[in-house]
Amino acid sequence: MTDINLQNVINAFDELDFENRTTKNLENARNKQQMKTYLNSLDYSVRRLKILNEVVSEMVEEKQKNSIKQEQIQTYKSKIIQLSREYKISYQEVINIMAIIKQG
Repeated sequence: MTDINLQNVINAFDELDFENRTTKNLENARNKQQMKTYLNSLDYSVRRLKILNEVVSEMVEEKQKNSIKQEQIQTYKSKIIQLSREYKISYQEVINIMAIIKQG
């Protein structure tokens, strides 16, 4: 075997090792194909895949709801900041006034 052939074999094994590390580990999966390859490597039954699908759907929905909540909180904070600037009072004073109004 020549040095060039040996180097080609070494390179091929390095590529295979890299491919295995990137597709057979969910932490490294960054696209649909890599995730599919990883899931195929688990060799789950249809029943387990359906459970996995249900859990993933629930998690996606939960994350989307949390994302919407964070957006709404940020919008609310921005409105309070705008009020504090408009009336030339501190952020905390606006919150205190809002709390007093809510109690009354």
